[in-house]
Amino acid sequence: MVKCVSILGSTGSIGRQSLDVISHLEGIRVAALTAGSGVERMAEQCRRFHPRLAVMATQEAAQALAWELNDPSISIAWGEEGLIQAATLEEVDCVITAVVGMVGLKPTLAAIKAKKRIGLANKETLVCAGELVMAQAEQCGAEIIPVDSEHSAIFQCLMGCGDRREVKRILLTCSGGPFFGMEEEQLKQVTKADALRHPNWKMGPKITVDCATLMNKGLEVIEAMRLYRLPLEQVEVLIHRQSIVHSLVEFTDGAVMAQLGTPDMRLPIQLALTYPQRTVCPVEPLDLTQCSALTFCHPDMEKFPCLALARECAKLGGTACPAMNGANEEAVALFLADKIGFYDIYRLVRQAVEQVPFIQDPTLEQILEADRLARQAVRNAESPNR
Repeated sequence: MVKCVSILGSTGSIGRQSLDVISHLEGIRVAALTAGSGVERMAEQCRRFHPRLAVMATQEAAQALAWELNDPSISIAWGEEGLIQAATLEEVDCVITAVVGMVGLKPTLAAIKAKKRIGLANKETLVCAGELVMAQAEQCGAEIIPVDSEHSAIFQCLMGCGDRREVKRILLTCSGGPFFGMEEEQLKQVTKADALRHPNWKMGPKITVDCATLMNKGLEVIEAMRLYRLPLEQVEVLIHRQSIVHSLVEFTDGAVMAQLGTPDMRLPIQLALTYPQRTVCPVEPLDLTQCSALTFCHPDMEKFPCLALARECAKLGGTACPAMNGANEEAVALFLADKIGFYDIYRLVRQAVEQVPFIQDPTLEQILEADRLARQAVRNAESPNR
């Protein structure tokens, strides 16, 4: 079990649940918390957990936090430099990366270089720069333990599997989001409010919209390829409406292992902190006698083309993945601002991916540039008629 933690993105859904888990575990100290602009919630967390460092996204928010806390024992920082400082504090042995978006990439790389355990909840890190991240982790001897429920499930199914050649394929499960079963004409009319009604999970708005488009599952396909060093052909997606089976691994002998549990993110978060041990978790245990029938089917990639696009980008590799991710972040932001329709997300992301120059083996700087160009392409696109 780890002893000292930094949480990047502590005021978001994963960050708050991480703190809840820590509050139920003995012997873990919180050294640093970081947030975007939520000063009031950050102040509450600081008063409860007493980190020595608190980081906000902007100088203005940091100044507001300092005024709110009026506590000289807590250092206040801001921006990317502050995130990197939080990720590399000497006493920290685990960094939970729960920030959303590309902002998590450089702090994660810095934490890996400092040989921290990474509790990885920032999927963009592996989607955009997975090969660089995994190579650096191997070089530095840093552990990466996934916090996403699906990747934690795979991680658990592979415990004790010393030879990845024994893995035939990974089966990532997906609830199907709020629009499962809808026809295309219905999907053209859905609203932001509709997209934010996830049937099984309570998450932030960006990831909830990604679940509605199935882009989130596409990002997870790329994550799985990077984390487990598997080709695209060995990573598949299954719709599983009940969110009880969190993912499965099929082995070459035909055996299939699955991880089941209550749909609660505190389970994978706690494992990232206690691994290789397990301990009592503040989550209602799964009662199989109370579960409905467990069903599985293939996703409809014609009605949900973001998943198909993500697989195309995964096959291409290189800068296609960061371009897709950056464009998607911008397009989802437009959707959440009621400026575009549901299917416009896919249209804008595909256009951006096609516009950004492709580089097969990019450097970190070229990855960041692809991200920037894709975001700019979405912002520059003509506002579509809804």
